[in-house]
Amino acid sequence: MSTIERPGKIIALHLNYPSRIAQRGRTPAYPSFFLKPISSMAASGDVIERPAGTELLAYEGEVALIVGTRVRRVTPEEGWASISGITAANDWGVYDLRHVDKGANLRNKGGDGFTPLGPEVIPAASVDPTALRVRTWVNGVLRQDDTTADLVFPFGTLVADLSQLITLEPGDVILTGTPAGSSVAVPGDVVEVEVDAPTAPGAPSTGRLVTRVVEGTTPFAEYGAKPHVDDLQRVEAWGDAETAGVTVPAPFVLTHELRDKLSSAAVATISAQLRKLGYPHSSIDGVHPLVPGTKMIGIARTLRFVAHRPDLFESHGGGFNAQKRAFDSLTEGEVLVIEARGDATAGTVGDVLALRAKTLGASGIVTDGAARDSAAVAAIGIPTFAQAAHPSVLGRRHVPWEVDATITCGGTTVVPGDVVVGDDDGVVVIPQQLIEQVATGAADQEAEDAWVAARVAEGHPVDGLFPLNAEWRQRYRIWREEQA
Repeated sequence: MSTIERPGKIIALHLNYPSRIAQRGRTPAYPSFFLKPISSMAASGDVIERPAGTELLAYEGEVALIVGTRVRRVTPEEGWASISGITAANDWGVYDLRHVDKGANLRNKGGDGFTPLGPEVIPAASVDPTALRVRTWVNGVLRQDDTTADLVFPFGTLVADLSQLITLEPGDVILTGTPAGSSVAVPGDVVEVEVDAPTAPGAPSTGRLVTRVVEGTTPFAEYGAKPHVDDLQRVEAWGDAETAGVTVPAPFVLTHELRDKLSSAAVATISAQLRKLGYPHSSIDGVHPLVPGTKMIGIARTLRFVAHRPDLFESHGGGFNAQKRAFDSLTEGEVLVIEARGDATAGTVGDVLALRAKTLGASGIVTDGAARDSAAVAAIGIPTFAQAAHPSVLGRRHVPWEVDATITCGGTTVVPGDVVVGDDDGVVVIPQQLIEQVATGAADQEAEDAWVAARVAEGHPVDGLFPLNAEWRQRYRIWREEQA
């Protein structure tokens, strides 16, 4: 084991451990890094100030890699071979300042003492990089406990990726992400981080990296950003809503009762109800079901394509792109709504992805572009609404861009969580806050229209009957009371 020299660079990774990724609810496609100032480095036994006026100083126990040789444009195998040592790190951050530079993280993670390292270094050659363990204790209570067995981005990959554009020098430090269990520390807390290799000969360990939290006394100046937090930051800092003391609204549920009301109502009727409420542009124009007679009801998820451009398709079109992520993350009762800018000259959904949506229990697919393999998609049995069919693949016209953003599909805005209803007349989008009102109003309107149709079938003229005048409306009320 050896001591830690002052590094030239400290580079930190945002997300890597599956346990932490599950907490955050987003899976990164590629490693994402940020820099920490050398002045943030601290040693075991040092104190860290919680800045005056802040409340969310959070610890993140991590494995730190120490670069041993000059590295530029290496492979992942060469990347791991360039690491000379492993030590423990605590990637401290103050969530109260994330509003200033989230992503860059300079202020919220770059303060003096915000990167303790040590106390000992394990020679990298003596351990398996997939068999390390990182643990964090707060006041003697174990809070983080995970291994490097299933990292999304192995250590060698991190080095190789960074070395594509950045020369890594001996002594540089790479922080490799934190597992679940990161939370908030308060003044008086003692936080300890240890990295070890329990299955390696001699079970080498860094020893415990100890940091004591104290309260800062110097207030922020008027010319800089002030601390600011909201409930979302509190939940992310503490790790969950209950620990943070935050009441999270119950998720929206499309109940059986609401589904039944919407099922009994035509899209045309629902559209009329929305128009009455001041939403005249609620229809996704130009789309039709691949199978006539289809009825679709579900909660919107969204996918957006941008117009094809070679460089963007190269960076966003391959691998586990936004289109594949969207389809692969659908859950029961959801409808994937796709913004393709009304361009139906290339496919936006095909049989394989439609089958994936079907097996996941999704309720439907809507695209203002084209469906490819349209007969096969129709045969799969998932309700699918498209502007047209087209044989061309996605890359002719589109680039998969983003998932679960607010989009414009067929001329109407779709927000994730909206309720989407489709039939032979087309598709309408109901804002979540209007669902009870629209569903009840549409069901009532269908009942009234059925009664009016029965009167017309009996031979009554439509004048005064459609729409109901005062006399006919009184007759209808009497009839409804008799049916009750």
